[in-house]
Amino acid sequence: MAIFNPSREEVRRFFCDTWQKKIAGHVLAPMEILACDWMTQHPEYHALLENPEVAIAQDYTPDRGETNPFLHLSMHLSISEQISIDQPPGIKAIAEQLTKKWGSAHEAQHRIMECLGQAMWEAQRANQSLSPENYLEALRGLT
Repeated sequence: MAIFNPSREEVRRFFCDTWQKKIAGHVLAPMEILACDWMTQHPEYHALLENPEVAIAQDYTPDRGETNPFLHLSMHLSISEQISIDQPPGIKAIAEQLTKKWGSAHEAQHRIMECLGQAMWEAQRANQSLSPENYLEALRGLT
């Protein structure tokens, strides 16, 4: 089984190329449509997306207080996929509850993103796979 594991440059190019296709009015593939939905909701990233060479070369470091826009958009895509296929089981219902609670699917995803980031950090620190149970427990704590 092949696992899709794009490089940093490939991820950034995907977002920049997709944004350029949207601006030019080209037909988008389903994943590109979803990516554009999230990029549209983040106008603070538009100038960067319109300058691929800068976007690809830029480093984002937490110690400088910078958010990596490509990580942020990638997490939106990942969470959208998790919700669409209800994996881990129960995340779809939790996302619906959080959307009602905060009045916005976007805000709900940002809260989910915090839990996903924490779960990923804990798994990496322990040199283990991400625990769906811990992730869901954290999400339930938000409802």
